[in-house]
Amino acid sequence: MTTGTGLRPAPVGAQPDQAPPSRTARRWTGLAVGLVLLAVAVALSIAVGSRTIGLSTVWQVLWHDTGTPESVIVHQLRLPRTVLGIGVGAALGLAGTLMQALTRNPLAEPGLLGVNLGASTAVVLAIAFLGVTSPTGYVWFAFVGAALTSVVVFALGGSGRAPTPERQVLAGVAFTSVLGAIVWAVLVSRREVFDRYRHWDVGSLADRETSTIVALAPFLAAGMVLALVLGRQLNALALGDESATSMGARPGRIRALGMVAITLLCGAATAASGPIWFLGLAVPYAARMFVGSDHRWILAYALVLGPALLLASDVAGRVLVAPAELPVGVVTAFVGAPLFIALCRRRRLSVL
Repeated sequence: MTTGTGLRPAPVGAQPDQAPPSRTARRWTGLAVGLVLLAVAVALSIAVGSRTIGLSTVWQVLWHDTGTPESVIVHQLRLPRTVLGIGVGAALGLAGTLMQALTRNPLAEPGLLGVNLGASTAVVLAIAFLGVTSPTGYVWFAFVGAALTSVVVFALGGSGRAPTPERQVLAGVAFTSVLGAIVWAVLVSRREVFDRYRHWDVGSLADRETSTIVALAPFLAAGMVLALVLGRQLNALALGDESATSMGARPGRIRALGMVAITLLCGAATAASGPIWFLGLAVPYAARMFVGSDHRWILAYALVLGPALLLASDVAGRVLVAPAELPVGVVTAFVGAPLFIALCRRRRLSVL
């Protein structure tokens, strides 16, 4: 039997962490496979581009900066891009997992619920009216925009009747339309803002400075640690507020800490790379296929699968239209949009 949220409740007396040994072994095996896929994605991200570099050469110049053109490409362009992809991918994968757990909504995702666009809107306003020009300056406004949007969308989706996944998605779509109107009203009236914003808005890992990664790393790390710590408590929350309380959990505190983690992760990731859609939807969905409903494992898988998928999408964007590039945000949209449509059809959202 499944609930109206599409999540399968745990049997009475069973806990998600009481998995049989065979399932635990399968989970560890799947996580090891995910790490291998991530390693492959990292290698391709450093080696593949408008100028492909052999893996043996990549390995050599990684440890010895020889000053050759290949060494310059690896150390100054592709290695920072890859490190940024790992951080952003992990952040968006974890943020999507948290949003789905806190709302009990398998369709929740930072882009679909407007959190990324909320961060973008705050950045646009900062560029237009406060003269902010760097990602390290964007981050504070991105945090504020992400937090305010989360609160508004969750409030709209849960007002009136009992909240449902469909109501939350529709609330996100409606509020995203408002935010989009604000963004474009500013952009069409301020050409200089548009010139600064357009290179960042599509969602890209290219042309990001190492200083940006260093500045945002503490926020990403704090959000990741907080998300992983919440895993066991999210398992309790999935049983319902009353059951969670009877088990010693504090639902209000869990949601508050979860929102802090989402704000840190989405704010920092969006400030660094621009808005990237659907990654936070696809990664938790794939993780659940392997590990079931235990959020400790889903979060661990998201930490690995998020960067693997983002780096693979980034590499695909370099190859598909070579010698030009597709921004990674475009590639993830092509991958994630069909998945979202399939989930909507499966959940009979079309009949609303």
